[in-house]
Amino acid sequence: MRLLVIAPHLAPDTAPTGVVVSALVTEMAAAGHQVHVVTSLPWYKKHAVDPDWKGRGWRQHGEFAGATVTRCYPFPSAKSNLLGRAMGFIGFTLLATLASVFTRKRFDAVLAVSPPLTLGLAGWVAARRHRCPLIFNIQDVFPDVAIEVGALTSKPAIRFFKALERFCYRRAQTVAVLSDDLAANVAAKVGTGGPPVTVIPNFVDTTAITPQDRVTDYRTEHGLGERTVVMYAGNLGHSQSLNLMVETARRHQNRTDVIYVINGDGVAAAELKAAAASLPNLVMVGYQSADRLSEVLASADLHLVLLRKGLGASSVPSKMYSILAAGRPIVASIDPDSEVTRVLGEVQAGLSVPPEDPEAFVAAVEQLLDDPQLRQEMGQAGRNWVKQWPTATQIAQKYQELAKGLAKG
Repeated sequence: MRLLVIAPHLAPDTAPTGVVVSALVTEMAAAGHQVHVVTSLPWYKKHAVDPDWKGRGWRQHGEFAGATVTRCYPFPSAKSNLLGRAMGFIGFTLLATLASVFTRKRFDAVLAVSPPLTLGLAGWVAARRHRCPLIFNIQDVFPDVAIEVGALTSKPAIRFFKALERFCYRRAQTVAVLSDDLAANVAAKVGTGGPPVTVIPNFVDTTAITPQDRVTDYRTEHGLGERTVVMYAGNLGHSQSLNLMVETARRHQNRTDVIYVINGDGVAAAELKAAAASLPNLVMVGYQSADRLSEVLASADLHLVLLRKGLGASSVPSKMYSILAAGRPIVASIDPDSEVTRVLGEVQAGLSVPPEDPEAFVAAVEQLLDDPQLRQEMGQAGRNWVKQWPTATQIAQKYQELAKGLAKG
């Protein structure tokens, strides 16, 4: 098949979406498909185009893992600059649309990846131009997340983005989402007569992420020693209730056997660094290279998954699967009817408490801090369960089969 993939990120960009797209493109090309990717110049790590990629015009042509690639200028801005980010998404979408339309290549199907939501428009225009079906992949549901965290408050803007969301969904031949929660959310918006909503989860690489000894170079580098490490690893943004972690660390200042580690970056980084400066048991560490993921996860004895109230139906913290692959238990603060809560409960791989409930959260953390045997049992249970999760090869096959079916139909 000839496949056009329109995505916000691709390796060497380090964004989570880029990791997913890069693996899927690699697998599809290895399966013999002709894959062309329209994406951005690498910019995610520092929210500026990487130095090695600057000064080459608004688009660059190249290859990646057997696929051809067109990289467009992403108009990057700081995460805290919401207007700048919105304008950047629009600018990138326009360039991605042009690059997808004005090509001599022909395609049997288009796969567009959101966020940003506007890439749904690029996918729709490209699919019309090439007279082929569109699969619209949703990694996070926008504008729901922005509304819930208070980043989007203007009523006219909310009405506009909700209308745009429904427009993009209904222009696809299939909308692919990561979980049943997201499927129910999107299906309600698509409405009667709209395209089917298909659940295709993200993969987890249980060969690259494995249980390792807790004594790591990472621990040595950051002075963690033999203490019990409670870690949050990931984006530091509006969606994560990181105040719960800070509060728990504050209550445990006198525990010399425990250290809290925040590993990541984002709009909340400055605020968290200020908190860390006043708490001797809270350490801030920046993003690590992707090849250290297994080591970083293994360095913790207990991991935290934090999502603000109301986001369980709009966002799937895919980090949960990586943590389970590392054989570590989880304490989650998330909506009680979310996929994370269901998995942790059914698998017995951790504890889940209602979002933004400090007393329940601290109690759950303390329960696992004081029971190393339970932590070990939960970590092993999670590892055993996640080994059955689909691999990148299997997820890529699902998209290939979906595209073939739509192209024939």
